[in-house]
Amino acid sequence: MRNLFFVGLLALALMPFSSASALAAKLVAKVDISTQTMVVTHNGKVKYKWRVSTGRKGYSTPTGTYSAKWLSRHHRSRKYNNAPMPYAVFYHGGYAVHGTYETNRLGRPASRGCVRLAPEHAAKFFSLVQQTGNSNTRIVITR
Repeated sequence: MRNLFFVGLLALALMPFSSASALAAKLVAKVDISTQTMVVTHNGKVKYKWRVSTGRKGYSTPTGTYSAKWLSRHHRSRKYNNAPMPYAVFYHGGYAVHGTYETNRLGRPASRGCVRLAPEHAAKFFSLVQQTGNSNTRIVITR
């Protein structure tokens, strides 16, 4: 009985450091704005670590934990001059994880708030979300 009590206390102590909804998800993409990287875990195992670009000066990438809302393979931005957003996984309003053809900017802030990936990485992530399901996917963005 004492062991169960301590296990419960440990679980409660760790909760502030990791979102319960992220722990329950089968697919988690953790974006670290400070390092401009995204780590993708599937069923608790790290599958990929990729360079990204998040919001540049004057544009912020919202932090928090989100589920995938909807997918668009060949999306184009209505807000930003029909800019291509291949393999877009939308998670918060108009914000998405998507591919970019400006791969030379990956690894530093360059977007207008979205999370940009190399097109081949965006395609892999998009496919994983399709297989796993939007409700089983979490996108966690931290600074």
